[in-house]
Amino acid sequence: MEIFVGNFDYSTTERELKKLFSVHGTVNTVHIVTDHYTRQSKCFGYIEMQRTKDGEKAIKMLHGSGLAENRLIVKQVSPLPCRQPQQPLTS
Repeated sequence: MEIFVGNFDYSTTERELKKLFSVHGTVNTVHIVTDHYTRQSKCFGYIEMQRTKDGEKAIKMLHGSGLAENRLIVKQVSPLPCRQPQQPLTS
């Protein structure tokens, strides 16, 4: 299950997020999104948890909780809608 987590501090590390989510189940991957040029955190990222049930529990327990004086935003990543190929314009 893929989870979005946002509104954490610039100094938060992937290791800290993994530790926070590991309490609720097995964490496969953690990725903090960073600025392309400065490499500074954009204060959001993605967690992939092994089991959906554990991910749902983590979302319920961590959404709105505090981490370094910030209230976390934690929610399930929605799958992207299927896009239909564009038809060429004819005149």
